[in-house]
Order: sequence, then C-alpha cells, then structure tokens
Amino acid sequence: MSKVKVGIIGVSGYAGEELLRILVSHPRVEITYLAAKIEEDTPVGKIFPQFSALDLVCYSRIDREEMSQKAEVFFLALPHAVSMQFVPELYAEGKTIIDLSADYRFDQAEIYENHYVKHNSSHLLKEKVYGLPEIYREEIRGKKLVANPGCYPTSVILGLAPLFREKLIVPDTVIVDAKSGASGAGRNPRMDLVYPEINENFRAYAIASHRHQPEMEQELSHLCEKETKVIFVPHLAPYNRGILATIYVKLKENLAEAEIYQKYLSFYKREPFVKVLPLGEFPAVKYVRGTNICAVGIKMERRTNTLIVVSAIDNLTKGASGQAVQNFNILMGFSEETSLDNLPVLP
Repeated sequence: MSKVKVGIIGVSGYAGEELLRILVSHPRVEITYLAAKIEEDTPVGKIFPQFSALDLVCYSRIDREEMSQKAEVFFLALPHAVSMQFVPELYAEGKTIIDLSADYRFDQAEIYENHYVKHNSSHLLKEKVYGLPEIYREEIRGKKLVANPGCYPTSVILGLAPLFREKLIVPDTVIVDAKSGASGAGRNPRMDLVYPEINENFRAYAIASHRHQPEMEQELSHLCEKETKVIFVPHLAPYNRGILATIYVKLKENLAEAEIYQKYLSFYKREPFVKVLPLGEFPAVKYVRGTNICAVGIKMERRTNTLIVVSAIDNLTKGASGQAVQNFNILMGFSEETSLDNLPVLP
C-alpha cells in the first residue's frame, strides 16, 4: 500500500504538534519533512519527547528546493502572513497545500487586509477552497489549496448551517458568545497568557473586533445567500484546549423545537464528525477533548422566538489539525475517518 509523502511546516506550535499526533498513526502517510522556527536543526523527539520513536529532524532553516523534493503534500501550521511566503511557490510546483492560517480563507483580499496584512498572492484566493468538509466536501476533492477554517468559525458555522442553508434565520441577528482554552492563542509567550494570569481567571477579549468575525460572516452569508452580520464576543477560559460557543439567532418562522431538531438530524445524518445531541442535552468541552467531533445541542426560547445553539469542539483538533487531516483524507481519496476515528484519549 503506497503512502503519501507529507511535510509539516511550523511543527513546533500546538497545531503542528497535534498534526504529528494524528499523522504518525495514519496508515497512508509517510512524514518526510519537518520544519519550524527553532534555533538549530533538532531531532523531533527532543522537541516533543512523546515522538522520540520518530527518526526525523526538524529543520530550523527551510531549503525551498529540498523541501519540494521531500514531500508532495504540505501542511502549513504557520502564523498568519507567514504562510504566504511559501504557498505561491509550492502551488506553482503543483504541490497540495493545506494551510492552517487565515491567509487564504477569504474570498476577497480587501477583507483579509482589513484584519491582517497586505496580501502578496491574492490571485490564489479564487483557486482555494474553504476547508469545512461538512459544507464543501465536493469542492474540496481535486483542489490543490485548502484554506483550513478558523477554530471559532468552525464551531459557529457547524452550529448554524442546517438552518442557514434553509434560510430560516433572520441573518442580521446572530450573536455568538464563545469561550476558548489558552492553546487557542498559540505557543509564543505572552504576559497575559502565563499561568498566573489565566488560572482562576475568565475574561472577554477582542470584543466585536476578533479576526474570526468576518470569516463567520462570509461563510454564513454564502449559506443563506444573503449578507449576514455577527456580533462576536470571545472569552479566554482557564483550561488548555476546547471551544464552547453559545449562539443566539432569531427564526423567520414559528417552528417547533422538535421540528428544528429534526432538521439538524437530517442535515448531519451522514457526517461522522458532527454529533447532534438529544433534545435537552448540551455539549461540554471535556467530552470533545482530543477528538475531531463537533457536538451540538439546541434549545428554543419560545417567548422571544430565539434559538439557542451550543456547540463544542477541540480547538486544536476539529478546530485546526484534525480538520486539516480530514481535508487531507478527502483530497487523497481516503476514508474521511482515517486516523481520526481512533485518536487516543487525552489525560
């Protein structure tokens, strides 16, 4: 059975580490290239002792020619604006790219530039596919550039997709209150992310200005074919990994809760990684930790005709690396659940 040669750029971050955790047990993957912003070339087992059995070196300096020769599929687990330094050349060489940054998620360069930096390869935006398999599975097949969604948008879009697709939501009334563990901010040290600042603390941040907000608006607008606005308030919670999103939307019609529930069951009936919980049950981050699952629960607030949706994901798995591997499986024609349906339980 032939294997696909895979490279991971940015392996020293949380998302890169999670990619290794998933891909080392993938039966159709041979990891042939690792690189990261580190001081010197280092065996990967010295960076992550749990991967000491891997006979691989993580390179500190990227040799473009060597990189291209060693792998055919590249996962880019890099900060925003850094992926753009590699994608155009890799794409021109015919490589398959799964980019975990925001660099290619938007349809329009202007939106990206309003929230990030000047885009250096906006011509590729029309070549990419937004890598949310539950919505764009058929579009993903055969593509060479997949823009892996952000973690918050994944939890929100999957929480709302069944009703937005049927245009049952008043699209300018979406309110999202979401909480993320500290790993969502990445591995780079920051004073507000050190343990004494996070432990026994809980705070909102980037209120109505988070860079994932326009990503949510873009994709929800596509689903209902009408401009959608989102009020988004993220919070930093004192745990390592996981997102819990509580979403409030107004319905156009007076639908019974049981009818809404059936729409969710129908929409996700063939989706291996979305679990619609029984009525009256709601997800918690503990129960999706280390999995590629998005768990969803709903409740109708009849007095105001407001639907409350609660969704939970692991921000490093379904919100990043697990979803990236799910996209990889689709691109390669493998079973979508390969290496994702038997992930080890995290302590």
